[in-house]
Parts: sequence; C-alpha cells; structure tokens
Amino acid sequence: MRVPARLLPFPAALAASALLTGCFATTEATGTDAGERVRVAMMQPPRSGLSPLSDDAFKLSRWSTAETLVKLDADGDARPALATEWKQSGRSWTFTLREGVTFHDGTELTAEAVVRSLTRAAGASPKPRILDGVELTVEAMDAATVTVTTAEEDPLVPQRLSSPQLSILAAKAYRGKTVNPVGAGTGPFELTRVNGTSSAALDRYDDYWGGTAKAPGIDVTFVPDGTARAAALRSGEADIVEAVPVSQAALLDEDLITEVPMPRTNTLYLNTEKGAFQDPALRAAAREAIDAESIVKGVYEGRADVAEGLLGPALPWASGLREPVRRAKAGDPDGRTITIGTFTDRAELPEVAAALQQQLQKAGFRVKLEVREYANIESDALAGAFDAFILSRATVLDSGDPAAYLYSDFASDGSFNISQLAAPAVDKALHKAGATPTGDTRRQAVIDAEAAVLATDAAVPMLHERVIQGDAADVVGAAHDPRERELVTLDTHVK
Repeated sequence: MRVPARLLPFPAALAASALLTGCFATTEATGTDAGERVRVAMMQPPRSGLSPLSDDAFKLSRWSTAETLVKLDADGDARPALATEWKQSGRSWTFTLREGVTFHDGTELTAEAVVRSLTRAAGASPKPRILDGVELTVEAMDAATVTVTTAEEDPLVPQRLSSPQLSILAAKAYRGKTVNPVGAGTGPFELTRVNGTSSAALDRYDDYWGGTAKAPGIDVTFVPDGTARAAALRSGEADIVEAVPVSQAALLDEDLITEVPMPRTNTLYLNTEKGAFQDPALRAAAREAIDAESIVKGVYEGRADVAEGLLGPALPWASGLREPVRRAKAGDPDGRTITIGTFTDRAELPEVAAALQQQLQKAGFRVKLEVREYANIESDALAGAFDAFILSRATVLDSGDPAAYLYSDFASDGSFNISQLAAPAVDKALHKAGATPTGDTRRQAVIDAEAAVLATDAAVPMLHERVIQGDAADVVGAAHDPRERELVTLDTHVK
C-alpha cells in the first residue's frame, strides 16, 4: 500500500533534488535572441533514439519540432497543419501542401518529401500502430499535392495522418538505417542535440512558417523517478514537469500543478466466455458491488474522475450523447471464487485490485489476486486465463477516435478482447461506428457502440485517470493536452 503523500519524508524529496543538481543547466542557444530557455523534466527516456516511427514520436510532437499533415482539435476532428486542405474520392484522399514551409536544414517541404516520410512509415516493421491493419500508398501528383490511397475506403485517413508517428521529416533523416530527426523537422523548435537517454536540446527555428517562438529554446532532461521530477519543480531546477505522481502532488503548491483529464479509463474486464462471469447475472453483481468513488478517494486521492461510461471527460462530447443503458439484474454470488489479474507497471493498479477484492468479497464472492509485471501477464490476460482483469486503457489511439479502441477491446475478432466477448449486437454497433463518416454522426454511433458494450457488463468502467503536470510560476503558455501531443508550443515561454 502506498504511503499517503502527507506522510512521505520530506528529506527524501530533498535528496532527490540534490541528485538532480546540474542536470538542468541551461544550454547555450545557437543563433537565438537572449531569453530564458524552457527547462523540461520528462518521465520516459527515448526508447528508439527518438525515431518518429516509435512512441518517441510523441516527444518530438510535444517539443514542437516535428509536424504532421493534419492536426486534431479538441473534439478529434482534423484541422490543417502541413496540409491546408484535403478531399476524398473513394479510397483516395488528396492533400494540398502548405506553401512556404522549410525543414530545419533549409530544404523545402515538397510532395516528394511527404511521399518519402509516409512511405517509410507504411513499410516500417513494426508499423506505426495507427497503420496497424491499414494498407496505404502515397503518390505525388505535383510538387504541392499528394494522394493517399488505402486498400479499403477509410473515413479516418486525415485523423490517421495526425499521428506523430507519421511526422514529415527532411530527406537527411532517412539516410541511415534508423530515422534521425535531429535538424530535420518543420516545427518552431529545431532539435539540435540528443544525449542518449539523459537529455536533449532544441533551439528556436527563426524561419518557422507559423511565426516566431517566444522561447529561445528548450532543454529536456529525462527523469524516470517521479519523486525526483517533483523535487525539480519544487527546487526551481525545472520549468515544466511531466507526470507528477499523485503521491507527490500534495507536496507541491497547488498553483504549480494542473490536472489534465486523460483519454484513459481504469476498467474491470470480466471474462464472458468461461468461469463465474459467463453468467450475466454475476457480471451484474460484480458491477453493483464496485464503489468507484471510494477507489478514487482512497487510491487516487481524489485526482481522478468516477466513470459514467467507457469514454471520459477527455472526450467532452461523450457525456451529452449518452443515454441510460439497460442491463441484466444482479444474481447471488453465493461464494463463487474468482481470480482477478492486474500488473505492477502502473503503481495504482495493485491498490485498485486490493480495494476491489474487499468490495467483491463483501458482495459474496471469494476473490484471489494475481499481480505481475505487464510483460509477464499480458498473454495470459488475452488468453482468458483470469475471471477478471484490471486495466488502465487508452480510449483513443493515435487517430483521436475511440472507435478503434472499442473494436479492439470488444469486437468478437478484436485483437485486445480480454473479456472474450462475442456478442452480435456489439459487433453490429462497432462495425457501424467504424464505417460512419467523421463528425457528429460518427460520434453518436460511437456512443451507441459504447452502450451496446456496457449492456453486456463485459467491462465495468471505474474511473478516468488524470495526468498531473507541473508548471513553474513564471511559465506562460505551457500546453495541457489530454492526448499528450503538445507541451512546449510557439507561445510557451518563461517570464
């Protein structure tokens, strides 16, 4: 059980801060005006040398150095970025490129450059996850127009092209065996140096097509230890701190932290194929036994939102479209033994499991827990080895659209169907949502699919997580992005 934040020894935080001394020393900017560089403490070091074809792409996006053809607004709709407009004709989408864009090495953005980047991504192994199951080809129509064609008609092509893993980089990035983004992006900040898994530096790019960044540069330090990240904010060694742990938030001035609703739901998946929860009445009994509010208060110290559905407040349109769902009546557990699995990689999940064990035992179940590292438990969870499984699950993937998550987790042929659900009504609703054009009609179809899933009690959404971001008092304009695509932007600066 985690020690409450108010009981954590403050000297430990001071020691963590001492370990960081010198880590955030400001880099001398190259070719920039005088001013305060933004010092950022990030949670995870690069895993693939900052290749945009990996999850490292989100770091490049958060530093505003690599850009995509399209970006997403708050509702997940596609908006212009490096492309100014697009149109669909069957399986093909034609994109018109923005004029006057240059890469950080001075070369121009052309259709040829777009074809190079997207073709490399489409042929990567493994593919960027946004292209999982998608066959995509790209052709230059002229110097400023490209056509993207998919094997099947796909209404989500613009949203897919907003993924940071499909960033457009200069030719120099592709000269080696791996993609190297140093000096190859189009954003307001140029990545100038990467020091392994410890730090990175970026300078303002004065020829940026969107204007001049207010900060002269960014100095990034990777700090996996959450206590150390919080200490860096407290001591003034960092200006922006990513992912402050819940246990550390109470030790910081409330004015320095912002809680951002995440498109991530903590859900109890129930095995519908075998065991106790093959019975809909026992699934209903489990649902009724769960007190999510007490878990939010006790485990997350109030820094999470009780779930009303699978999709949470990070998708602000969802709650207004939702209608009451008819579910089965609860039966009597009568001492049935169930095994709940979860993993240690997210510190709160074992605590959630312990709380659920008590709640379900009070309702009449006998509950065993099995807790391992995620890498050692995922295959068993997907194979249906547990009666129930607790998972913190992202509800929008790189497209910003939740239909892919719902299909993956709840379709009878879904690749992440931990509940082993095979329900024709659910499959029908999921196929409809996936085929509906983007906009209000698709959003309603998604909510209808969510309702179909909830009606089965195959999954009991408990809470929606928040990420806690720390910003020093003199930081202006830091982004608080639920999708974690933005952090330091054109307007971010230190007063």
